[in-house]
Amino acid sequence: MVAPFRLRGAAIGAGYFSPFQYEAWTRIPEVEIVALHNRTESKARDMMARYGIPRYYADWREMIDAEKPDFVDIITPPETHEEMCAYAAARGVHIICQKPLAPTFEESRRIVETAREAGVRFMVHENWRWQPWYRKIKDLQRTNAIGEFTHLYFRMRMGDGWGQDAYLARQPFFRDYPRLLVYETGVHFVDTFRYLLGEVREVYAHLRRLNPVIRGEETGQIFFKFHGGATAILDANRYNEAETESPRYTFGELRIDAMGGHLTMDFDSNLRIKPLGRPAVAVDYRRQNINFAGDCVYALQRHFVDCMKTGARFESSGEDYLKTLRVVDAIYESAARSQVVEVPRE
Repeated sequence: MVAPFRLRGAAIGAGYFSPFQYEAWTRIPEVEIVALHNRTESKARDMMARYGIPRYYADWREMIDAEKPDFVDIITPPETHEEMCAYAAARGVHIICQKPLAPTFEESRRIVETAREAGVRFMVHENWRWQPWYRKIKDLQRTNAIGEFTHLYFRMRMGDGWGQDAYLARQPFFRDYPRLLVYETGVHFVDTFRYLLGEVREVYAHLRRLNPVIRGEETGQIFFKFHGGATAILDANRYNEAETESPRYTFGELRIDAMGGHLTMDFDSNLRIKPLGRPAVAVDYRRQNINFAGDCVYALQRHFVDCMKTGARFESSGEDYLKTLRVVDAIYESAARSQVVEVPRE
């Protein structure tokens, strides 16, 4: 009898986003999270009790050495990732690592190269493209429902970046990021735009800080031109509010123009397509408002496990994610120079 496929995972981190990941792991039968490290033990113990994780370690290195897990899930701030990834890779432990991957592109590239040279599998926890509305939009694109996509426009208004206590309740470290909007949030959209429209050729960006209590920018308008000829605009703002009860569900509103019509998405994830010359119709598709943003964390982690099982390539492999980070760097360069910047290719 063939033994069932099982993965033993160890996790590092118990901050704001970690419950989404721990909860999603509990619904994947092939995975057991066997141990957890967090520098604040009380937070770690809370996660352990909530999600059935049996062991706590005060030192993450000791945890990796003692548990010898199949993979490590790194859910810590970006400045810690290079050391943790290198340590795990040197011990043959596969890695799934939260974004932002690292404070700089060069550090990110070193992380990816270290994992590759060690022969371990490495995936970035980039969950945006796994939101069910984007998977459905990709299906509509593949079936040519409205023809070739020509332009994408996304408007985001989060409303969590104004006032003296901006970000303190959820992610206080945001206040000290020298780069914020694009580095932390816009990177999701860059990756999703690449998923839908292909590789970015050039960008033009205007970025601005509105709230003086934070260091980085929280507002921006970014224009993208893709190698295939399509264009996109990200109109993003974490300062001003949206008129919706759940701005963190879809994170905004979307319109995609195409050769045969257009597609829209509202704050409640309702999709509609309007073929040219014909009435608009609602798109029927399955989504649930559970966990985070349509359960995209579960979908990403399910993908990780399926690829570990079959040997298939991760969608958000380290090498692929470096393409997203090149675009991020080009956006900041464009904003600094007030010029169109071409995105370097490998």
